[in-house]
Amino acid sequence: MPAVVSSSLVREWALRALSGLGDARAEIDALNVFPVPDGDTGTNLYLTMESACAAVDACWAEEPGDPVTDKAARAMSLGALMGARGNSGVILSQILRGTSDVLGGLADGEPLDGAAVQRLLTRAADLGYEAVARPVEGTILTVARAAADSAAAVVQTGVTDAAVVVEAAAQGARDALAQTPTMLEALRLAGVVDAGGRGLVVVLEALAEAVTGVRRTGAEVGLHAPLPRPVETEAAHHYGGPAYEVMFLLEADDDRVPALRSELDGLGDSLVVVGGDRLWNVHVHVDDAGAAIEAAMAAGRPYRLRITHLDLVVSPTASLDGRALVAVSRGPGVAALLGSVGVVLVPAVARQRPSTAELLDAVRLSHAAEVIVLPSDKDTRGVAEVAAEQARADGIRVSVIPTRSIVQSLAAVAVHDPSARFDDDVVAMTRAAGATRYAAVTVASRAALTTVGPCDVGDILGLVDGDIVVVGSDVGSVTRDILTRMLAIGGELVTLVLGVDADRDLSEDLPEWLAERYPLTEVVVYDGGQPLWPIIMGVE
Repeated sequence: MPAVVSSSLVREWALRALSGLGDARAEIDALNVFPVPDGDTGTNLYLTMESACAAVDACWAEEPGDPVTDKAARAMSLGALMGARGNSGVILSQILRGTSDVLGGLADGEPLDGAAVQRLLTRAADLGYEAVARPVEGTILTVARAAADSAAAVVQTGVTDAAVVVEAAAQGARDALAQTPTMLEALRLAGVVDAGGRGLVVVLEALAEAVTGVRRTGAEVGLHAPLPRPVETEAAHHYGGPAYEVMFLLEADDDRVPALRSELDGLGDSLVVVGGDRLWNVHVHVDDAGAAIEAAMAAGRPYRLRITHLDLVVSPTASLDGRALVAVSRGPGVAALLGSVGVVLVPAVARQRPSTAELLDAVRLSHAAEVIVLPSDKDTRGVAEVAAEQARADGIRVSVIPTRSIVQSLAAVAVHDPSARFDDDVVAMTRAAGATRYAAVTVASRAALTTVGPCDVGDILGLVDGDIVVVGSDVGSVTRDILTRMLAIGGELVTLVLGVDADRDLSEDLPEWLAERYPLTEVVVYDGGQPLWPIIMGVE
């Protein structure tokens, strides 16, 4: 029976793609040499597709019956956008967006014809190329275009059967993949096909299986034995590009994105910007991570920030060496600051702590023999300890400094000495963190009875060392009240980390007030950009 346009078809495709990428993940990781030989393309594509599948599954959980095709297709696209990992993952999310644009315009219950398959593949390839600032042939983009062109060639002969068209597209993708070493010197030198392109072949094979209902074996789809790869050669692992990979989601008006794209393109390479309707996913390789984040903050609100030091990941088999810092960060400003001094970051989102897996991945990603972890939150300390215990089983020496706020983590990083003995460094950083009292101001989200009296929704809460000590109606006055209490017993340094909702009273007037009232106290201000907390303070 011919395939029918339905949300079930979208779901079947997503699940088959996830399964296929899971089976091929290790193989694709082993192929990864361009643009960075970091051996994680298969993993990134799998995680991107996993996020897409979770979003599609959520459609069924929200409704008693099957959702409409348009809703399922857009959920798959949005899920991929939100969870995209790495250069290829971001491009894959844009390819899925292209397919969802066409699928969403088809009538539920009608037969899927070859022309529709050709249109969705063409739209996918077009959006993929548009997303990349400087497209390179011999990559996932080449494979996407070849699939669309092969589908178009069959449709032009008068074929209307969707199964025939999608099979031709998958074969065209496989043929193009086999040619990628002739298009890209890095692939030829390593003796491999393109990793991202190999992943897209898996996704297209999954589409063919969903349309035809026929599951093929590895021998039938081919290319499970690519050109031999000299994995330990210098050419396979050499990387001479920008130092950092920067990724983030961005809430911004669509008309602000072209200027951001232009600025980021001037800062580095491998720039991919995907999305629309005020939600974007940005990936770029740069030497100045701070400048990239500042550009993003000028365009809108960046979050889920990831900064990876590429020199640390280009050789997955390298022996462990040196010492690294791993810190949990909330807000792009502080993340950029820590990333600029080489701290490996674990980004956290509002009201959600990082997982053990995320912290463990960061420790392993550092490729250091000694690692110091800064949880920056009392609720994250337990997770950090579990991750540290697992890392120790891998032969890594790990210590967790129980920082309960980002200002304590900043204080610890400030005294970090990589040349000191590990134990001495940990002691010095622990002392600096412990000598820093921390405070913060937030807005009450519900009515409650606090230790200083009742509060209503919208009241301003002031916390010192995690305890509510002030309930007021104005952020500025509550902040001054807290600082007066903390500085009553003295203080040499005040650190102010401003949130995304901080106004002029905090950013300009407050430092002036401190300078006038406490002239012997040094004041440092950081634009943290964190949500929920207009200001976080530290007093040393």
